[in-house]
Amino acid sequence: MRAWLVLCLPLAFGAAQPGDALTSAAPTARTDAPVWNRAPLQAGSLARLPLGSVRPAGWLRRQLRIQADGLTGHLDEFWPDVGPNSGWLGGTGESWERGPYFLDGLVPLAYLLDDARLTAKARKWIDWTLIHQSPEGWIGPAKNKDWWPNMVMLKTLTQYQEATGDPRVVPLMQRYFAHHLAEGAGRPLHEWASYRWADELVSVLWLYNRTGDPKLLELARLLQSQGTDWKRHFAQFEFPDKTSVDMLGLKIGVNNPDKAMRAHGVNNAMALKTSALWSLVSGDRSDRDAIYRALEMLDRHHGLPNGMFSGDEHYAGTDPSQGIELCAVVEALFSLQHVLTVVGDPALADRLERIAFNAMPATFSADMWAHQYDQQPNQVLCSLRPRSWVSNGPEANLFGLEPNFGCCTANMHQGWPKLVQSLWMATPDHGVAAVTYAPSEVRTTVAGDTRLAITEETEYPFRGEVRLKLAPERPVEFPLLLRIPAWAERASVSVNGQAVDGVRAGQFLRVQRAWKPGDGVVLTFPMPPRLSTWYHDSVAVERGPLVFALRMGEDWKKVEGGMGKPAPPPAVDWEVHPTTPWNYGLLVSPPDVATAVQVREKAIGDYPFSPQGAPVELAVKGRRLPEWTLVNGSAGPLPQSPVTSSERDETLTLVPYGAAKLRVTAFPRIETRP
Repeated sequence: MRAWLVLCLPLAFGAAQPGDALTSAAPTARTDAPVWNRAPLQAGSLARLPLGSVRPAGWLRRQLRIQADGLTGHLDEFWPDVGPNSGWLGGTGESWERGPYFLDGLVPLAYLLDDARLTAKARKWIDWTLIHQSPEGWIGPAKNKDWWPNMVMLKTLTQYQEATGDPRVVPLMQRYFAHHLAEGAGRPLHEWASYRWADELVSVLWLYNRTGDPKLLELARLLQSQGTDWKRHFAQFEFPDKTSVDMLGLKIGVNNPDKAMRAHGVNNAMALKTSALWSLVSGDRSDRDAIYRALEMLDRHHGLPNGMFSGDEHYAGTDPSQGIELCAVVEALFSLQHVLTVVGDPALADRLERIAFNAMPATFSADMWAHQYDQQPNQVLCSLRPRSWVSNGPEANLFGLEPNFGCCTANMHQGWPKLVQSLWMATPDHGVAAVTYAPSEVRTTVAGDTRLAITEETEYPFRGEVRLKLAPERPVEFPLLLRIPAWAERASVSVNGQAVDGVRAGQFLRVQRAWKPGDGVVLTFPMPPRLSTWYHDSVAVERGPLVFALRMGEDWKKVEGGMGKPAPPPAVDWEVHPTTPWNYGLLVSPPDVATAVQVREKAIGDYPFSPQGAPVELAVKGRRLPEWTLVNGSAGPLPQSPVTSSERDETLTLVPYGAAKLRVTAFPRIETRP
């Protein structure tokens, strides 16, 4: 059997061909076929599949069901900001970003689960927007004059159109974008819209690839001319340390200054996609590659073990007691999904998995009825009190309905559903790529117009085996690209029981052959424990794509008062207090990690992202560090490693970061002496 390697998929950064896109201006039927960039746009390395082409299975479908049974499926029933009086339903209530944010997750969740109740909820919002477009083309509440919330609603409409083929969506978007182009010079982007202009660019390019209207590229250039230059921001990075309110010029009742907006965590998460998407229009290779400088700066100066950067609510340095906002987590995932389509680098998929399987579930209660505004890698107490945040309030790390600010309550819903869509993508040579891994089924077309279904059976990221069963409608030759994670040094791949040569960690393995119904592929990713080094030379323990954290005893206590807006029933606000010690260092070093850390696997239960339901645990020796104590309600300054301790050895249990709601993730490393 022959196999070829593809390094980082630099497949075709040149002009796309006219035949690569749909030619219908207003598609009326749902399709699983990918849509490629039209000329003169630059060709992408991968293409996202329409919503619904990839369906969740196994534990991932269960996770979406948990979300549907939690806040996402019920929020509109008791939270006024997305309730029946919303301005996005014709009411007099909240008329800015919260309705569109809510829809941006509700729509894909409803259609991925084929949930009639959720679909009916989503359609109510969608229909109102489609029916009430103004004669000049404006959408949404008449009292909203800001371009920004419309950008989110447009993203929602593209997902809805892909799932349903509703013929009303494309004409509405055409009218809206014509209106924006006509009005844009006189009403330029301002404040949030000017920093988040790529969120409109996503929908502009989506529509251009379906209609070919050159005026849309004019609008793209207008947006770029009025928007923040994020490539320059990261090339001339001004924020090497934790920021402060005074440094950023933040003042109550005054619009955020530019410096604060560029240091804002969520703006940065959204910005990650900006240069790559703009490169499709500009053709500038430096725009395409700007993602690497952005990630380098964020990692070096503000990187955290969970795959994110700090931002509570602004850049906060590398101390693991600093936090990151939930909005930033889900927006970083969305950005990486789009950057992947442009550059095709498997390293970005590694990072996407790190965030999705660690940072995202960590900031929700196991039943997804509560969430945090800020999560901390070293989070040893969640309580209502001031902390060393840059600019957030005392309730920022509570689990609840609306801790600190309601943007995350509205925006948190997109994370899990959009992850499903990024599991599989199309390749320019009429094949399909396994980009990230989780139990799923994909239906698409390959080799022109041959229908293909692939079933992915796996317990990844908790286990290292992935089984694919291919079912093309007839025997057909096409390339199957399989991402080999960078940490999977001894990975192996077999097709119908025969080993495939050339498997390399950190690359896409390309298997080109004539596939027939019933063919099977098995990927095996060994997952030995390993260490990574962080703030003050602390260490984090990792296995596969998962980061592990100390499992602590948790006492969840209802917050009866003291917050500005107590949660209305059935939602509850919670403090979480530790019932076991947390101030440990680890007796482990890189050379002996394989023997010092013991792995215990358990069945995947109903709530895998809970301390007791975690499907894998690690056991490692550690010692207490009595001098490491609480400071301002958080784990105090992290001791510089290596440290010494005369305390007794203890066996510590580590669980996946996403399962631990109280945790220590970055541990001091204890030096042992004869």
